[in-house]
Formats: sequence, C-alpha cells, structure tokens
Amino acid sequence: MKKLGIIKETKNKWERRVALNPAAVAELVQKGFSVVVEPSDIRIYSDEAYAKAGAQLSADLTGCDFIIGVKEIPIPRIVAGVPHLFFSHTIKGQDYNMPLLQHFLDTQTTLMDYERIVDNQGRRLVFFGTFAGNAGMVDTLWGLGQRIKALHNLDTPFLKMKHAYQYDGLQDALDKIKLIGDEISETGLPAEICPLNIFIMGYGHVAKGCQNVLDMLPVEYITPDQLPAVEQYNDPHKIYVVVFKEEHMVARKDGGAFGLQDYFAHHDAYESIVHRYLPYCSVYMNAIYWEPDCPVFLPNSELAKLQDGKLIIIGDITCDIQGSVECTVKSTKPDNPIFIFDAKTGTHVDGLTGNGVANCAVDNLPCEFSREASDCFSAALMPFMELTLRNDYGLPIEESTLPDEMKKACIAHQGALQPRYQYLAEFLKS
Repeated sequence: MKKLGIIKETKNKWERRVALNPAAVAELVQKGFSVVVEPSDIRIYSDEAYAKAGAQLSADLTGCDFIIGVKEIPIPRIVAGVPHLFFSHTIKGQDYNMPLLQHFLDTQTTLMDYERIVDNQGRRLVFFGTFAGNAGMVDTLWGLGQRIKALHNLDTPFLKMKHAYQYDGLQDALDKIKLIGDEISETGLPAEICPLNIFIMGYGHVAKGCQNVLDMLPVEYITPDQLPAVEQYNDPHKIYVVVFKEEHMVARKDGGAFGLQDYFAHHDAYESIVHRYLPYCSVYMNAIYWEPDCPVFLPNSELAKLQDGKLIIIGDITCDIQGSVECTVKSTKPDNPIFIFDAKTGTHVDGLTGNGVANCAVDNLPCEFSREASDCFSAALMPFMELTLRNDYGLPIEESTLPDEMKKACIAHQGALQPRYQYLAEFLKS
C-alpha cells in the first residue's frame, strides 16, 4: 500500500492552504492508498476533518512513499529519499532557495514543482493564480482608499474595503465590493482622482482574478490608445480598466516588428515601452509572468517621474523582488500589506504615509481565500495523483510510468538535475 504524507505549512501564520482537501484524501483512501497528515493548528481544514476522511494524523512522515506541501519545505524537514512535491521557488534560480535545491541533489531526493505541471503548450494546470489575483486586487483597493485619504484627505467608497482575509470567503468579498460599486455609480468619485485608471499588466489567470473583483465595480474596459481621450472626457461614475498584453509593453530594441513568439524566445532583444502610458496610470496591477532576462517594465527611474503625479498605488501580485517592478524591494504580509517607496531617494517605509508611491506586495495572496483556493487546487491536482503515487521512483523519470505532465514537473531526481532544468547548475555555482 503506497503511503502519501501531507506536511503542515510552517512558512508563516497566514499559510492555511492545503494541496489536497479532505474530500480528495477520502477518494485516495477509497482507492487503497494510505494518507498521513501532519497535525496543524492553522490549516483551513481541521485535523478532525482529515481523520474523518480516513487519514492518519502523525508528525512522523518518514514512512511515507511521497510527500506533498504547498510552500517551500525547510531543509531540516525534508525526508531524504522520499519524493516531494511543492512550490520550491527554484526554477528562476532564486538565490534564497538554491541551498534547498542543492540539498535535494546531495541527498538524491526527488523534487517536483507544481509550477511546472504544464500541458504541451506550456500552460500551467495546477495553480492558485486566480485567487492571487482576487486577493491582490482586494488588498490593493483597500490600500487605494487608505492612500487617497492619506494623500488628499478625501473620503471615497474604497474606505469601506477590508483586507481580503477579513471577508468570510471570496463570495462575501465580491458581494460587499458590489455594494461599493453601486455607491460609486450613484455618487461618483472625487474629481481630484479622476479619471481613475487601473492598469492590469497581463491577461492570464492572475489577471483574470483581478478582473473578477473589478467587475463588481462600474468599470469600462478600454485600450491603451484610448487613455488620452478618457483623460479629457472622463466619467467620475466609472472606473477605467486597461489590460496590457506584451505588444503594449515591449518593442524590439532594433526597431523591428513585434512578434510574441520572438519575444518569448529573445527577451533580451526587447525593451519596455510601458513608460508611454504610465502618466495616465492611477493603479498599477502587476500580474504578468516575468523572468530575470525580461525587460523591467516599471523601473525606479520612471517611477521617480510619476510619484508626484497620478499614480497612487502599485499592486505587485507577481512579487518578484526587484523584478519587473523594481521598487518591490521586499514582500509584505496580509495584515500589513503596504509600504511607501520613494524612488527619488531609494528608501521605503511601512504603512500608508510618506513620500512616494504605495506598493502592495503580499507574497502568498491565495492564503487570504484559503478554503476556495485549496478546493480549486485540490481538484486540479487529483487527476495526477494516482499514477504519481504508484510510480516506481527507482527508475529514471523518462522511463517511469508518471504522466507526462508530472515528468515535466520533476526538477531533480537521483542526485541530478533533469534535462529541462540543467540551466539551474549555473545558479547553484554562484
């Protein structure tokens, strides 16, 4: 009988998510698997719920054949020789997690990553992204109301927003935000902040999550080229939303024609053109995948020109430290999500007051809607679990019976980086 271990999350007090919910565990038990769940006093589903589903509760996972978690598992808690699946945050060569990856190699322990469970077109199949967008948009709208009050001493309906985690789930948040939207439709927004233009950088799952929230408000979607006209003929009873695709964000350095596949293949041949639109931006939602060789879409040099102008707040959902939004110098937590960055001095201060632009950079946003996020994630992961648990990990990955999607997700096996991840060797050396 194959035994699955579900480790408890220890990254911080907010991490209440699970990779598999009790209903999924019950299904695995019915199929003949044994499931061991490490007890947790913060997990969104109680220990009792897992016990009722047929799981054994134990802090000892050493007898398991496979171990799963959500966020990075601390090195001392890795069970050597047992395959692990979690968000390792290593595939971009993140320096803070290279010791974690090296530990898997040194102990010849298999590491798999949800982020690389993808289809033949490279699209992620198991993800929390939509909920990151939901929570990131809610927290940013909360920060928007607070920052408008701090900057202009203006009361807006956004002051009725709460932190995402303070709502009784996602639907409760959407219902309450709809009421705020109704108020904006009736009374309008102060002229001092109009037109209120929200930029969404990207159009994937995270961006869709942002839009799910914004659709509760009286929004009008416009194209980047329509921004100058809106600036002249704005309606204070509306919020204007612009969804940016790569073609609006980058151009070839040599002046050649933009090509999406060309950009994906040759990031370094392109430069950011976002600065063309930034003077019109009130709220900048960063919801696009980024790699270190991509252009910096919002550099501090441009931010310095904007911080005394229209831009009020950045919602950096991607939260790559000093990445596509250069002023994201750190991550924040759900109960203290905002810091003010002064691009003219390069300094930052926590809270809602000070010179500069507000930045909401919570690094584990889906945990604010933990139940819904966990249920959705669990449903997406379950189709892969049976074959993944039954697999013989003594075989090379390409010769195994793993689903192709899980083969792609294997970063390290038997002490070696897998072919798709050989590039990480350079990051391990540095």
